[in-house]
Amino acid sequence: MEKRLEAGWFQRIAWSVLVWASCGLLAWVPFLYVAIRRRRGSDWGAFAAFALYECVTLPWASWTADGDGDPILGAVAVLCLLSATLMLLFAVFDRRLPVQAVQPAYGAAPATVPGQPYGYPYGR
Repeated sequence: MEKRLEAGWFQRIAWSVLVWASCGLLAWVPFLYVAIRRRRGSDWGAFAAFALYECVTLPWASWTADGDGDPILGAVAVLCLLSATLMLLFAVFDRRLPVQAVQPAYGAAPATVPGQPYGYPYGR
């Protein structure tokens, strides 16, 4: 059976704020959470990609620390932040399913809706 991981907008935005507030250093954390909860191969792949991003960009930033900076490193960091945010907001979490009304058991009296009078509804 396929595992679902539902999240509301508050949780999605909170994970995205974590990514931006840490300047991308903790971009792998929400993807580890999702991979542990759902146990899908694609989720583990997303986690591995963002963990590899950290393992590559941290040494890259320390090697290019002299001078004005590396514009390619900045572009890579911004693109990673944007892709992580878009994935967290729209792709990773499943949408919440609408709550369906529970049908009464066969032979049970139907529940009345507030404001609905008793009796035969078609005779009015």
